[in-house]
This record gives sequence, C-alpha cells and structure tokens, in this order.
Amino acid sequence: MNEADIKERVDALLGANDPKNRLEFLRARFDAGLAWVWFPEGLGGLGVSRELQQVVERELAGTPQLNTGVQGIGLGMAAPTVLAFGTDEQRRRFLRPLWTGEEIWCQLFSEPGAGSDLATLATRAVRDGDEWVVDGQKVWTSGAHHARWAILVTRTDPDVPKHRGMTYFICDMHAPGVEVRPLRQITGEAEFNEVFLTGVRLSDDLRLGEVGDGWRVAQTTLMNERVAIGGAPVRRGGGMIGPVLDTWREHPELRTHDLHQRLLSLWVEAEVTRLSGVRLREQLVAGHPGPEGSGMKLSFAKLNQELSGLDIELRRELGYDDWTFRRSEDLDFYGRGAGYRYLRAKGNSIEGGTSEILRNIISERVLGLPSEPRVDKDVPWKDLPR
Repeated sequence: MNEADIKERVDALLGANDPKNRLEFLRARFDAGLAWVWFPEGLGGLGVSRELQQVVERELAGTPQLNTGVQGIGLGMAAPTVLAFGTDEQRRRFLRPLWTGEEIWCQLFSEPGAGSDLATLATRAVRDGDEWVVDGQKVWTSGAHHARWAILVTRTDPDVPKHRGMTYFICDMHAPGVEVRPLRQITGEAEFNEVFLTGVRLSDDLRLGEVGDGWRVAQTTLMNERVAIGGAPVRRGGGMIGPVLDTWREHPELRTHDLHQRLLSLWVEAEVTRLSGVRLREQLVAGHPGPEGSGMKLSFAKLNQELSGLDIELRRELGYDDWTFRRSEDLDFYGRGAGYRYLRAKGNSIEGGTSEILRNIISERVLGLPSEPRVDKDVPWKDLPR
C-alpha cells in the first residue's frame, strides 16, 4: 500500500461520513483502518508502514481530532500494551473505544513505596477461582478521576525476587473498592490522583500476559510511555520554544547579547531533539521502542524546563505577574500562560521515569557502561526491607 492508496481510503471515508458528527466519524475512521495505520487490519490499522500515518493526518486535517491531553495514556501506553499482549477478544473489546475517546484510560503503576524502583511494588492480587482480589494503593495516577479503565501492575507471588511474581491487569475503575482521591499540584490543578484498591475483584479475562510475567509486560508500557512523552512529532520551531520565540520577536527591546546567546543555544538543542525524534519514530517502524526513548524523554524534560524559565525571564522585563491558573479543557499546554508552563514543566523530569533513572538506562542499555550493583536482585520480595 502506498500514499495514493491511503488517499483513496481517506476520500472514501470523507465521502461516506459527515465530519460534523464527531463520534460517528471517529468510529468510521477506526473501522477504515485510518486510526493508526501500522496496527493490524480490523484493529484500526492497515498493517502498513508507520510513516504512512503522516499522509492520513495531513489529508484529514480539519476533521475531528483526538484529545491527546485526555487520551494520552490510552493512546501512548495502554493501546501498544494491549496490542502486544492482549488476546484477540481483548484487542477487539478495548482498542476501538480507547481510540475514539469513548473510554478513557489511566495508569496504576507507581506506589508510595515504589516509584523509581517500580519492581518493589506491594499492591497484591490474590487468585480466587476465576477472579483476582486486589488490595493496595497507587499514586501519581494522571486522569484517574475521569478514567473508565486502567493498566495495573500487581504483586502475585511475594516468594520470588521482585522482578518476578508480578502480574499485569486491566482494571475496571468503576469496580467496587476503587477509590480515587485528587492530589493538588503546584499549578493549582489536580490532574493526577492517589488510588486506593480495597478488595477489588477483577476477572481473569482482564489479565494481560501470563501470571508472573507482569514486569515484561510493564516494560512495553514504560518504553512506549517515554516515546509518547518525549518523542511526539513537533514542527520546526514548535513545542516549548514556540512561545519563547514569539516573545522575542514581538519585543525587540528585550534583546540582550546574553539572552540572545541563550536562545540560540536552546534553539539548537530543540532542533537536535526534534530531529532525534524523527529518527526514533523511523526506528519504531521496525518494531517496539527500545531504551533510546529514554534519551528523548530526558532531553524533552531538560529542554522544557530551560525554555519555560527563559520565557519567564523575558516576560519579567515586561512586568509579567500573571500566576493565576484558570483551568480550561479547550487550551492545550502551550495555549496557557507562561507561569503555568514554567511550573508544570517541573514535573517533566519526574513523570514517565525520573531523569536520574533515565540516565541509568541510557548509560547501561544504550552506551553499554557497567551497571550499578544490585544487591537485592535475587532476594525474594517478601524479604526486602521496606
């Protein structure tokens, strides 16, 4: 299938469906294989090269689009994991409403005692016939307050080392025993939460992968998460550097030699990051993301924080003092105030894997440097100090 074939399918979609009916149009787009073209036929794709997705997006500009702010976890993390480890029935059940936005997803991974070292997680799942009973606490769960489903990692065997004995589930966020409590952020918002699981019953057909193989399944999620956060397509001069450039161009009186040099340096870094993202997405055509995505996410966080800081410095000379944070679902990250961007960017080096952990991954798995000593690697989880 080539670009002409894709355009023909797009024309057929537009000829048979009115874009004014948002939900029905998105459903029809999924059924036509134009949701994510590299997915298999019947699951929103055509089984073709990922590069052809650019043709789809270009041809369907101006039609209903996905709300990536709300659907980001489902699209970037849950969907690739369901595709890789789900049964045929699970794929058919979950992928279509996930993509259309009818069902929102969240991620139940981190815990109060298991953040950077996720493998120490303590949330237990105990088998009871054809069901599993889950008890524990998760934290930093973005979007849990409006999620219908969650990807969940649990401890099912405490007698083996921490990276074994974990099992991965799809969790019904409407099930009895699921309690969501908001966590207020420095921005004034509560976009993430803590989640308490008390006697939550999940049927075995909600399990992804084999019992005890949850760490391997979770690795697929985590690798895709870092690509989703740091490797999203960005046009030249787009992303966080866009608002800084706008301020620079509109106010020539702010231009000093020092600020000019800093802006030039950040422009170069932004371009290197953008082009590295292009190369990373080309690699994804050949298979699943690897540790290279950690480098993209690390660069993304550092760049966002430095650019948002420079933006505030420039605006300070203009008398900027708007540190109010009026929540609006209609505004994306870059459409909000400079103060919001500055504070929210602080979380970029924590979410999706801390920058410290990502540096370890890059050094060991990309550069091949010696790994840090891991004295607890072969110790049964139940014997680990907590």
